[in-house]
Amino acid sequence: MIEARGLTKRYGSTTAVDGLSFDVRPGRVTGFLGPNGAGKSTTMRMILGLDRPTSGAVSVLGRPYGDHFRPLHEIGAVLESGAIHGGRSAFHHLLCLAQSNGIGKQRVRQVLDIVGLSEVSGRRARGFSLGMTQRLGMASALLGDPPVVLCDEPVNGLDPEGIRWVRTLLRGLAEEGRTVFVSSHLMSEMALMADHVIVVGRGRLLADTSVADLVANTTHAHVLVRTPEIDRFEQLLRAAGAAVQAAEDGALEVTGPSCRDVGELAAEHRITLHELAQQQPSLETAFLELTEDSTQFRSVASAS
Repeated sequence: MIEARGLTKRYGSTTAVDGLSFDVRPGRVTGFLGPNGAGKSTTMRMILGLDRPTSGAVSVLGRPYGDHFRPLHEIGAVLESGAIHGGRSAFHHLLCLAQSNGIGKQRVRQVLDIVGLSEVSGRRARGFSLGMTQRLGMASALLGDPPVVLCDEPVNGLDPEGIRWVRTLLRGLAEEGRTVFVSSHLMSEMALMADHVIVVGRGRLLADTSVADLVANTTHAHVLVRTPEIDRFEQLLRAAGAAVQAAEDGALEVTGPSCRDVGELAAEHRITLHELAQQQPSLETAFLELTEDSTQFRSVASAS
């Protein structure tokens, strides 16, 4: 388990992380989400002892990362997958890491096979694609067969098959009872991968909840209705207290009543319905709503 308590990091007058407290528990994939500049990378660096907190503390399996004698056996991490000596082969890159933690050559061969790099294990890393480099980074995280795995943007540069492989791998590790902590900007992928999310904005905790609860609590849930009697039904819905908005394709987006209530209202007034469906918002929609006031950089649309 990873435990953070009052974690704060300041760089001069800039506060990158502001009093974060959270637990990353075993047996589930926990997503770490936030806009650019939210403090995610700084938090991960403090977890791994690469940055010293200004105040507060963070521990892995009950101890600071630096207190672990052979840390690869406790926590495997991928922060900068490109931090590889380009002149070394994949095998020798991993062997160097393995020997520093008392891990043998057989385990190096095993993880190369797990990540699908066995056939190119003798190639120099400088010739690797971004996707191959990501796989090599994942192999380094798995070397010590650790109970805790931490990954920063692990699917960056991977093709669809590679993304599915990472998702399956990390979910499998969680199902084995390990602690899996993953940051990503791909909301659609996090919706498939994560069970729980920790959301930060401007260095502060915004949410620590399940994916299902985060999505359910957004205000964008609505009932989608298609009917040839759109004007009449819209009047009936508004009279019943519903908020109604016309979609671009001619459907009605109804907020307030349940899908069942809308259907019963239509039946009561003999309104013909061509479609009636509960529309749940996506994780992306919930994330954008939650972090709306925490986004550091915004683009401004301009008319052409």
